[in-house]
Amino acid sequence: MNFELNDTQKLIQQTFKKFVDEKVKPAAAEIDEKKEFPAELFKEVGELGFFGMRYPEEAGGTGTGIMSYCLALVELARGSMSLAAPCMMQSLMATYFLYRDGDEEVRENYFTPALDGTKIGGICMTEPNAGSDLSGITTIAKVFDDHFELSGQKTWATSAPYADFFSVYSRTDNHDKPSFFLVPAHYKGVHVGRNIEKLGVRGSITSEVTFDEVRLPKNYLLGEIGGGARGLIEILAEIRIMTAALAIGAATAAYEDAIEYAKTRVQFGRPIGKFQAIKAKAADMAVMLETSKQMLYYTAWLCDEDKPRQKEAAIVKLYASECANSICDEASRILASYGYAMEYPIQRYWRDVRFTLFGGGTNEILKINIARELGL
Repeated sequence: MNFELNDTQKLIQQTFKKFVDEKVKPAAAEIDEKKEFPAELFKEVGELGFFGMRYPEEAGGTGTGIMSYCLALVELARGSMSLAAPCMMQSLMATYFLYRDGDEEVRENYFTPALDGTKIGGICMTEPNAGSDLSGITTIAKVFDDHFELSGQKTWATSAPYADFFSVYSRTDNHDKPSFFLVPAHYKGVHVGRNIEKLGVRGSITSEVTFDEVRLPKNYLLGEIGGGARGLIEILAEIRIMTAALAIGAATAAYEDAIEYAKTRVQFGRPIGKFQAIKAKAADMAVMLETSKQMLYYTAWLCDEDKPRQKEAAIVKLYASECANSICDEASRILASYGYAMEYPIQRYWRDVRFTLFGGGTNEILKINIARELGL
């Protein structure tokens, strides 16, 4: 097993690192402060081919694999979680079911433009009373001879005010298991409600969305009726791996800033990095970051090799998110009062990375899932 990056992977990593250093990091604070969706940067990410990296060339993607995708995503999250999170959503959950089950019209009008970033997709699964337990959703599509009629309320829909379409998780009135539907955002009966004020990732806008008897053509059913849960299981490992990549990106930014500060901040006549207490913190951060990266690479490799990875994906998401939150906390402590100051980005990393504790499945639920994989 060799985790040395090949030339393509190195080029992708270098390309996104350069993009982040030159364009994303300088804009990250303003994105957070203004709580505005980074539309121009999002479009540039599309131009770099990010949204199509996990899709094969014959579908319009680049087919570079999950390892390459994760390397790029870590870099985007190192620059701004407000950019990285909606980019991840666009490239996986918002578009996967269109790729897997969409007909020629769906692909041409929605999937293909989403790959280059000229159209924005969102996914609507969570409801006010259905989060970890998606079996409790109440959104329902009535089945007619020549169309569906969708009604219900969703929440925590990423990029909803800017979305051109949604992939919606819904029951039908003739089946007890849910399905996925393509719902264009401009259709009559689609209403984007209030934006949810968040602690972090504030440039990634999340909103409530309601559907009031939205009439959908038959080909906007993505897959078969009742096949939604199976579809989610297909990409569940990737969702968790990519959430881990987001966490590692934010942790990397906090770690790099803390180490640089420790080298340049002088107290009692020497850099604070020379003090044993700071050295111990730096070592702990390095261990957590490096082990998280290696687990990410291993799990991404399992994906690219099409090997079983459900348990490993749950482990890396759980471990990387917990480590990332600890790293951001330790980085804040190294900067002390400046880690508490809004003018320094450490506070943003700390706020942003919190969502990886529950995004992709709460860590409490993941522990139950991991135990189940162990036969317990």
